[in-house]
Amino acid sequence: MTLPQELRYTTTHEWVRVENDTATIGISEHAQSLLGDLVFVDLPALEKTLAVGDDAAVVESVKAAADVYSPVDGVVIEVNSALADKPELINQDPYSTGWLFKVKLVGELPLSLLSAAEYQAMLNEEE
Repeated sequence: MTLPQELRYTTTHEWVRVENDTATIGISEHAQSLLGDLVFVDLPALEKTLAVGDDAAVVESVKAAADVYSPVDGVVIEVNSALADKPELINQDPYSTGWLFKVKLVGELPLSLLSAAEYQAMLNEEE
């Protein structure tokens, strides 16, 4: 799968889509493929304040559970409630219908966020 070029990525396999002062966050195609079929998602509470690196959510598959870390500073303003009944949306389309949560950004985007090319290079090194 080709990485969406407009997104920014983390070394822990989260992605961020920034529109004005809102960041939509999910996990990458690579992350969901490592986990396998997802069976449960624990999303953050609305209005929770997150800092870069905070535990924000948990995704569970038949194989493992994985923490999802906040790639940005912000306040949770929306969660993808469809995932409660259909966590497999993350497996099917991690960059669109499988998003996890949205935050209202506080401050600047971290310089540690990777471009699609940088993230792809990191994945290539891991293989």
